[in-house]
Amino acid sequence: MSFKVISRNLLGELGQKARQSSRGRQHHNIHQSYEDPCQKLLNAIGTESYIRPHRHALDPKDECLIAAKGLFALIVFNEEGEVRHVERFGTEGYYRNDPAISFGVNLPAGIWHTVIALEPDSVLLELKAGPFNPDAAKEFAPWAPGEQTAEAEEYFCYLKSLV
Repeated sequence: MSFKVISRNLLGELGQKARQSSRGRQHHNIHQSYEDPCQKLLNAIGTESYIRPHRHALDPKDECLIAAKGLFALIVFNEEGEVRHVERFGTEGYYRNDPAISFGVNLPAGIWHTVIALEPDSVLLELKAGPFNPDAAKEFAPWAPGEQTAEAEEYFCYLKSLV
């Protein structure tokens, strides 16, 4: 039986790779294959990385997001793209000192959402039931601009102002 160690060094390496990425993100699969019954991955996200709002409805599965390092904001939207909830969550150093900060979130399938990293080199632990179907993994919100577009920068600034 083999196991994988999720070390401080690994989280640091992922943060460094995310800084070098054009999208400001770097993921690292913990699961063995897309066929595994539980999909587990680390996702390093930079503070300037815009993740287009999306939902997991085509292949409906709940998604659990836990802060492995740093601080995040989850933004939840209704069908029309209006913000319905903002939830900040982070590691112990953040939630221990601020009761308004959670440790993580569990999103039911079909909820429009995005995540923003509020601290450099923040890393999420993402958990979702498998198997993973890349063709049906997410549905992008039609009311939100695509990533790396001129409109995305302005929209991302608006989202950050809500946190």
